[in-house]
Amino acid sequence: MIRSTVPFRPTPAQLLAAKDCTIPDLIAPNLRVLFCGINPGLYSGATGHHFARPGNRFWPALYAGGFTPRLLTPWEKSELLTYGVGITNVVARTTNAAAELSNEELRAGAKRLHRKVLRYQPRVLAVLGVGAYRVGFGRKTATLGLQDETIGRTKVWILPNPSGLNAHYTPKALGELFRQLNEAVKRDNT
Repeated sequence: MIRSTVPFRPTPAQLLAAKDCTIPDLIAPNLRVLFCGINPGLYSGATGHHFARPGNRFWPALYAGGFTPRLLTPWEKSELLTYGVGITNVVARTTNAAAELSNEELRAGAKRLHRKVLRYQPRVLAVLGVGAYRVGFGRKTATLGLQDETIGRTKVWILPNPSGLNAHYTPKALGELFRQLNEAVKRDNT
């Protein structure tokens, strides 16, 4: 895996070599929000940066939601910690598509995530993918937004997967959902 601090476009060989790699979490104790993707894609694995694939709408949604004062790139991810924001994944290993993950992997990943949240105690865990949350946490009827359950004192919020492949949500709609989370965090001072 290549670890770069400047943008670059991985070659097809580099993408293939990134299968089953991992990317370190961007995490610290007591974050405002810990965003949790389903799992990193090959592009992210090849670059070593979360949500790195062109067309992924995480970074624009983060900005539109007011979490950052400007649009950041994946290569600037470390700045997120200064805003009280971190990134992790339900499943750490990279795949070409989240559909390659088994239900067992999602459930095991949810257990690891539960322990991680108890350790770092973010105010809110924002899971980016309702389907992965339903399977991983065994909540078949979960919907977007604030959940009834908590992990310790950490509130759980579900947002749509920001992948460009998720055509159900426009960039504008994603930004609005991220903004709703940000406003709730500010309002509740959670």
